[in-house]
Amino acid sequence: MSRTYTAALVIIGDEILSGRTQDKNVAQIAQWLNVQGIRLAEARIVADVEEAIVEAVNALRARNDYLFTTGGIGPTHDDITVDAIAAALGVPVVVHPGAERMLRDYYASIGKEATPARMSMARVPEGADLIDNPVSGAPGIKVENIFIMAGIPHITAGMLEGLTGTLEGGRPLVSVTVGAFSPESEIADLLREVVKAHPDVALGSYPFFKEGRYGSNFVMRAEGEEVAAACAEDLARKLRAAGYEPTVGGL
Repeated sequence: MSRTYTAALVIIGDEILSGRTQDKNVAQIAQWLNVQGIRLAEARIVADVEEAIVEAVNALRARNDYLFTTGGIGPTHDDITVDAIAAALGVPVVVHPGAERMLRDYYASIGKEATPARMSMARVPEGADLIDNPVSGAPGIKVENIFIMAGIPHITAGMLEGLTGTLEGGRPLVSVTVGAFSPESEIADLLREVVKAHPDVALGSYPFFKEGRYGSNFVMRAEGEEVAAACAEDLARKLRAAGYEPTVGGL
């Protein structure tokens, strides 16, 4: 089994914690990371408070290969992510000439003024590189093992596209799903047997209630298709022996 590369995600914004805005970035970043052969190991939501951002960034970047942040890099007073990450790294904030040029060109192209507020998005922690943003003028930022990205999901998606294939990772994860009308409580021992027999597979159980019956979808994730498929076959065989009819692909 190849080395496991991990990433963490810090979602920054009072609007997420208040429930006013629903986060969509966890799912899309996790899926993108899987394709890169990197596992999203943990995610944390923090308020627009510098001390909270600094603590989360330093804790998570230290125990993962990569750290992604979303939110707080716009032109308003509460966009403090760049300053907080610079503080976490112990470096000053500087104006990146490349980002400044991108912003001036972008606003000129759409007939808007490059106001001081808009140009503030050219500020980066010292030593940072830029992440291309094909959607709007403000680039993302890479500094050490930290990737500072927009909070708006479709802009985040554009930045991820630009990063595709640039990060070192292991083998991409593949998944196989088996579903059955089998309540979790009735097959807990069976699942433990399957997990023990297939240590290279991560098996997740997701219960549902459908057509008046309880059931579960079982998702097996592994670094190789054959490994995941063998686990799925073993689980299906055991479910069938226990009196449940499994469905590959889920229910």
